[in-house]
Amino acid sequence: MQGPMKNIPKGEMVDLRDLVPYQEGQVVSRTLAQNPHVSLTLFAFEKGEEISTHASGGDALVTVLEGTGRFTVDGKAHILTCGQSLVMPAQIPHAVYGEERFKMLLTVVF
Repeated sequence: MQGPMKNIPKGEMVDLRDLVPYQEGQVVSRTLAQNPHVSLTLFAFEKGEEISTHASGGDALVTVLEGTGRFTVDGKAHILTCGQSLVMPAQIPHAVYGEERFKMLLTVVF
């Protein structure tokens, strides 16, 4: 099957957590879709790893798939666990930190 989605099996059930591995001392990502309107990316954070403060051109919805992450949005920290989500608004500084090993799905809508 062709289409805009990549790096993910099509037409079958998949556990998103299985598509991105943990790697010691790293943040690992796997892009599932990228175009001018939307970006879907899976991330695996080792404990203590982070993505430093930055801003996005679109609203960024994070959904934690396992573990615990800290999301700092405009200076305010939010601790999210499995199944919880947060929208980080476009153009607002934010950062992500692994309170423990965790995986997340990031959806950015431009």
